[in-house]
Amino acid sequence: MTVLRLVHGAAALVSAASLAVTLWTGLADRGDALAFGVLIAVGELTRWSDTRARQAAPLGAAGSLSYALLGADAGRPSQHDAAQVVTVVLVAALIGAVPHIWAGRTATADHLARRVLTVGFAAVCFQPLYNRGVFDSWSGPAYALLLLTLLALTSLCGAVLAAALAHCRTGWPFGPLLREELRGLLGIGSAVVATGAVIALAVAVVGLWALPVFCLPMLLVQLSVRRYAAVRATYRQTIASLARATEIAGCTPAGHARRVAALSLAVGRDLGLTGPELTVLEYAALMHDIGQLSLVDPVPAGATAALPAAEQRRIALLGGAVVRQTGVDAAVAVVVERQADPYPEQPLAARIVRAVNAYEEKTREAGPEGPLRALEELRLGTAGDYAPEVVESLARVLAQPQGARERVPVRRTGLSDPEPGWVTHG
Repeated sequence: MTVLRLVHGAAALVSAASLAVTLWTGLADRGDALAFGVLIAVGELTRWSDTRARQAAPLGAAGSLSYALLGADAGRPSQHDAAQVVTVVLVAALIGAVPHIWAGRTATADHLARRVLTVGFAAVCFQPLYNRGVFDSWSGPAYALLLLTLLALTSLCGAVLAAALAHCRTGWPFGPLLREELRGLLGIGSAVVATGAVIALAVAVVGLWALPVFCLPMLLVQLSVRRYAAVRATYRQTIASLARATEIAGCTPAGHARRVAALSLAVGRDLGLTGPELTVLEYAALMHDIGQLSLVDPVPAGATAALPAAEQRRIALLGGAVVRQTGVDAAVAVVVERQADPYPEQPLAARIVRAVNAYEEKTREAGPEGPLRALEELRLGTAGDYAPEVVESLARVLAQPQGARERVPVRRTGLSDPEPGWVTHG
């Protein structure tokens, strides 16, 4: 939590200093400040928070970055400084965040801290040098390349901050979180960078009329991403419904697939899986018992971990065949059908599903000492049945408080992200 306090403290210090300087010197270029402030506030108001995905405000992010790198308005050099940029962005973001704060979205503080620090970084890198005339000789492609370079550096800083905040909130490994943030920059992050640069360049030439013209594509992108998230959420709900078929048929206890999926995701994050790998792991964990629907004689209580190895593999192969018929990603079917193989031959996701499923079955109605006894049995089985690194990861996850294991951050891009989403790009 030290890093979390440091980030929030730095953002608060930058905000207070910027407000003090702006109040002391007065607001320059008030028309520009008002126009960009309205744009940023609208972007924050349209920020969404899907229950399984990341929060996103690409329009607000693009407007903030373009104001930080604004050097002129219709050919007239701007007069605002870095402190005014931070002040305008902060006030506009606070106004736009009122509905989110009212709704109790706890990630708003992280979102504002990241916005202040990233915009402050871009403004400090650009505004003092521009106001001193350092960039007067830069024109055409060179000036555009300068803006893109500064925006790229700002995006990298934002990714590091997002990964650090997520690590503090969740305790997940920092490296995989950072890789996922950097991967996200190739998607909507690149659109934010390009839009920010285009708006800054267009306003410098044609004035504030460029704002509504060049913001429209970002609004369309935001709408498309939101619809894509809704489609992904519906797809996951379909997977979850298929997974419940074994419970409805009486093959497995109620909630078994959901518990295995939740614990598998926690282990996967601890082992450094990110993005698509977590999504495949989640889907496979939800559907790992679906092969029991093809059995003539049901397995007692659906406990497959105690069956002979040959029978486990037969059920796994039946499950893989069922998954392939549903049209789910073939990678999910591979995990399902290989979950009973010897662990040296399994992909990591199959190793996780096998160990977590066995743990859940062994602890079912086993009393207070069940979890410890189950972990001991899994450790004894690492000679051939269960991967040692997965069992130790499971032990680490189980050692965390229940609230910490279920705590949810932010981004992420996959449906495996927990709810409510935490703030990431934009």
